Amino acid sequence: MGTAKVSDSSSGNQNETDVVLNVYDLTPYNNYTYWVGFGIYHSGIEVHGKEYGFGAHDFPISGVFEVEPRSCPGFIYRRSIPLGRINMPSSEFRTFIEDVASEYHGDTYHLISKNCNHFTDDMAHRLTGKSIPGWVNRMARLGSLCSCLLPESLQVTKVKELPEYHDIEDGNESASTSTPRDSPEVDDTDQEKHLLSSKDGNSEIAFIKEAQVCWKMA
Repeated sequence: MGTAKVSDSSSGNQNETDVVLNVYDLTPYNNYTYWVGFGIYHSGIEVHGKEYGFGAHDFPISGVFEVEPRSCPGFIYRRSIPLGRINMPSSEFRTFIEDVASEYHGDTYHLISKNCNHFTDDMAHRLTGKSIPGWVNRMARLGSLCSCLLPESLQVTKVKELPEYHDIEDGNESASTSTPRDSPEVDDTDQEKHLLSSKDGNSEIAFIKEAQVCWKMA
C-alpha cells in the first residue's frame, strides 16, 4: 500500500507533473555549513502544484501535511531540486498520498530515524525511483551514531491539540468542522473528509487524512 506505479510521460499530457524537492533551512548556521555539505534541513515534495511534508504531533493519525510550494511556515526556503516527471492524474495522486499518510502518523515522528527528510526520500523513491541528495538528511544519519550530542532545541515543536477535520466539497473547505475528540466514534461521513487542519487558525497548513483501511475477517 502507498507504492505508486507510474508510466513514461508523453509531451502535452495534462496528467504529467514535475516532482520537485523543496529544501528549507532550520537554522541560519546553514549559511556557513551548506557549502561543505552539512546543515539541518526540512524538505517537502512538490507534486501537482502542492507541497507535501511530514511533521510531528501527539496523536496516532496522519502527520503528512499540504502547503503551497516553497512557503512552509516556520522554515527558510533555500532551493528546489527537480527529481523528474511522472504521468499520474491529480485524483490518482490524492489516493496515493492518503495511502502514504497512513504510514506516517504524527506521533511516530523521530528526529533521527523518521523525520521529514526520510518522508521525502521515501516519496521520491516511490514516485521516481530516485533518492533525495544525501546532504539534505546527512545530520540525521550522523545523529544516529551520536544522538546524545544533539541539542534539545532541535526537537520539533509538536501540535498539542487534536486538529480539526474539514469537509471538502468540490475542492473547497466547508464551514462545518468536527473533531474526533468531540465525536469519539468514527461515522460514515468521515469517509468524505480528506484534510486535517490545525486548530491554531493557520490556514496555510492542512494535514492529509490517511486512507480508510477496511479489515476483513478470514
